[in-house]
Amino acid sequence: MTTSHVLFDVTEGIATLILNDAPRMNPLSHELMAGCLKALERVHDDSAVRALLITGAGKAFCVGADLSAFDSSTSVEARSSAGQIVGDLLSQGGNPLVSGLRSLPVPVVCAVNGAAAGGGTGLALAADVVIAARSAFFYLPFTPALGLIPDAGASWLLPRAVGRARAMGLTLMGNRLSAQEAAQWGLIWACVDDEGLSAQGLHIAQKLARLPAHAVQEVRELYRNSEVNTFAQQIVFERERQMELADRPSFDEGVRAFLEKREPRFQSRD
Repeated sequence: MTTSHVLFDVTEGIATLILNDAPRMNPLSHELMAGCLKALERVHDDSAVRALLITGAGKAFCVGADLSAFDSSTSVEARSSAGQIVGDLLSQGGNPLVSGLRSLPVPVVCAVNGAAAGGGTGLALAADVVIAARSAFFYLPFTPALGLIPDAGASWLLPRAVGRARAMGLTLMGNRLSAQEAAQWGLIWACVDDEGLSAQGLHIAQKLARLPAHAVQEVRELYRNSEVNTFAQQIVFERERQMELADRPSFDEGVRAFLEKREPRFQSRD
């Protein structure tokens, strides 16, 4: 599937989604988000897909909202509906997109090839594993540049990744966070050399594609529960999930592989 704003391909079980509005640095326009949502539907419905890799075309990953929709040359009446425009962009595109990424039945790898600004940061952090090129950076212009607040899930994802103090500082100060600093902060998995980003992203996607088909959903749910459970509640939850998972074929295959000193061969998606 290819549109003017999105490139999508599936090869050997790995789906690749490329944000493809490079001249404008891949803003989250209605067209781009609609293309991404269609790609996520394909991933969800195609049981042959075992992992998704998302990246951007050109020099940027994603610069966030398409600000051309808020051209200051428009009439006062049109400008007064800016809140509705923002609401529509989020309800029809941004929110379904980040929610869809976090609920896919396959692991999601994001390879941040350049600037991830505004909603582009939320989009990147919605992936399960995030790597970034050394020249890439993360930037939240919402408050210092626009008088807004972080959206596209960033207000939920960011403090859980780096803590409230760093999340507040990054949001209010408007500093660019380099890929190297993002890795040091624990915001992303790794910072890699620019020329190795594509290969490393594909390598990680291939590695995650070999996981048991249900494993990603289980791990996501595990850590989501850990954020609201007490320690006592969490260890009960762990026990309940382990009892059910140990009766699944993947556990039996893992045990056999260990005893036979070979790599496990897990089933495809149901």
